[in-house]
Amino acid sequence: MKREVSSRIVLAITAPADLVFTIAVSGHSAPVTESLVATLDGQMLAISELADLHETRLHRVLSGVGELVVEYSATLDGEGTAAAASDTDLLTYVRPSRYAESDALGPTAAAEFAGISDHRELLTAVSSWVGTRLAYVSGSSLPTDGAERTLLARKGVCRDYSHLSVALLRALGVPARLVAVYAPGLSPMDFHAVAEAWVGGQWCVVDATTLAPRSSLVRIATGRDAADTAFLNVISGRADLVSVTVSAVADSLPTDDLSQTVSIA
Repeated sequence: MKREVSSRIVLAITAPADLVFTIAVSGHSAPVTESLVATLDGQMLAISELADLHETRLHRVLSGVGELVVEYSATLDGEGTAAAASDTDLLTYVRPSRYAESDALGPTAAAEFAGISDHRELLTAVSSWVGTRLAYVSGSSLPTDGAERTLLARKGVCRDYSHLSVALLRALGVPARLVAVYAPGLSPMDFHAVAEAWVGGQWCVVDATTLAPRSSLVRIATGRDAADTAFLNVISGRADLVSVTVSAVADSLPTDDLSQTVSIA
């Protein structure tokens, strides 16, 4: 499968800023061609690349005052390398985290999924449960909302669906984490978030939104929750978001059999 992805972020910098972008495809994805450019009022800026966990690639930009434009594009042909898991990973991703409060949701998970011991069945059950309990409503949640608040509100966006899925799976003893992705077929197009669970010796995608085929996804960043996978972190200074434009297309979109496990390469 050939996929082409891109993103364009425009920021108004009102005080000199130290910024970290997480918009490049991960090292697992092996792009054929790739470009990343940052300009301040039309002048090129230097970009430094930093390696984060799980082949996540961070790009740091030091910007003065003005209009900052960061543009990324990549072409991928075929599959990348599968993500592995260390013993430490499997411990990390079964613990509660900032936006996936699995300890608080333990009683809910135990009551709703009692009697399901097979982990593959749990993936399907959790995905279906989250997908039917929540309404997808753009702008309905705050950046500080976690899984517990999402469950109470009964609505959210992909980030919220993923946090709730991750929290429930962890509460059931299944290591789970959040992945930021480019998602061909997604509508409306944007950065997308899904969950991954360690089952049968591989990371399997859980996307309760069912908004894009899982096998077409392109990994960007992987971590405990949105705190580890945000597309932009402002370390210092002042940067106001003006616009974000994302594109992700594939030469053919596969069908998505939700009864089958799927891994992101």
